[in-house]
Amino acid sequence: MSNFAFNNPAFKERDPRAVATYPGGAQAGQNGQYAPPPPAGQFAAAQQAAVNANLEGMYAAPSAGAIETDRMTVEDTVWKTAGLFGILLVFAAIGWFFTLGGVAVPRTPTAVAIWPWAVGALGGFVLAMIVSFTSRKKVRPALIFAYAAFEGLFIGGISAFFEVLWPGIVLQATLATAAVVAVTLALFASGKVRASAKMTKIVMIAMLGYLLFSLLNVVLMVFNVLPANQMFGLYSAKVAGIPLGLIIGVLVVFLAAYSLVMDFDQIQQGVRNGAPRQYGWLGGFGIMVTVVWLYVEILRMIAIARGNN
Repeated sequence: MSNFAFNNPAFKERDPRAVATYPGGAQAGQNGQYAPPPPAGQFAAAQQAAVNANLEGMYAAPSAGAIETDRMTVEDTVWKTAGLFGILLVFAAIGWFFTLGGVAVPRTPTAVAIWPWAVGALGGFVLAMIVSFTSRKKVRPALIFAYAAFEGLFIGGISAFFEVLWPGIVLQATLATAAVVAVTLALFASGKVRASAKMTKIVMIAMLGYLLFSLLNVVLMVFNVLPANQMFGLYSAKVAGIPLGLIIGVLVVFLAAYSLVMDFDQIQQGVRNGAPRQYGWLGGFGIMVTVVWLYVEILRMIAIARGNN
C-alpha cells in the first residue's frame, strides 16, 4: 500500500542546507560559503600569500559523502531496508515456530496457534499508522524496527497456517513475490517505468476502492452473511467459473507493483532534494509495507487457485 510517510516535505522539497561539497569546496563561492577578500592592496604580502594558500586548499577538498553531509543516499537507504527485512525474517521464523510448535504431525488447521498472526497484524497496523502520520515531525527508527518485528510475527504466523492447508504454498508465494519485486526494480532502474501524476491518482483511487471492498468482505464474513463454503468470503465467489479472488488478484498485484514504483520514485526524490539521512528509514519502511501487502495478496491468490482444483 502507498506509504503516507512519503507525504513528508523532506521527499518533495529541496533542502537549502544540502551541499554538494564540503563547506569551502569547489562550489563554495557559488553557494555563498566564502566571501572573496578585499583588494590585495589592503593586505601585507605575507597575509595575501596565506589567503591564496587557503583558497587552494579549499578548492582541492574532496567531495562530501552521505556521512559528511548527513544526507539521504540510495546506498544508505538500501542498507537500512535490508536491515529491516532482516528483522522481519527473524521474527517471521519465531512466528512460524510458535504457530506450529507442539503440533503433532499430521497437522490440522484447528490445531495450530493463531496468536502470532493476530498479534502481529494488530501491532503492525497500529505502528504503521503511528509511523506514517507522525513522521512529518520526527523520524523514529525504533518504531520502524518494532513494526518490522510485528510484521514478521504476522507473516510467519499466516504463512505457517497456509502451509498446513496447502503444503509448498509459502515457497510458491515467496518466489512469485520476489519475481514481481525484481522485475519492478529492474524496470524502474532502467528508466522504462516511472510514476506519473495521472497514473498515481488512478492507482490511489483503485487502492481506496479495494480497501473498501476488503473491509466489506471482512464484515460479511464476521456476521456469517456469506455461505459457509466460501473460505475467503467474496474472494471465493465465482464469475464465469473463475474465483473472484483470482480476477481481483491480478489487479491488486499490479497496484502493489505500481506502489513499489512510487516508493522508489519518492526515495529518488528524497535523495535529489537532499533529505536528511534519517529519512532513509522511511524509505525502507515504505518498501516493506508494500512488499508485505504484495506477499499476502499472492499467498491468497495461490490458495484460492489451489483450493479451486
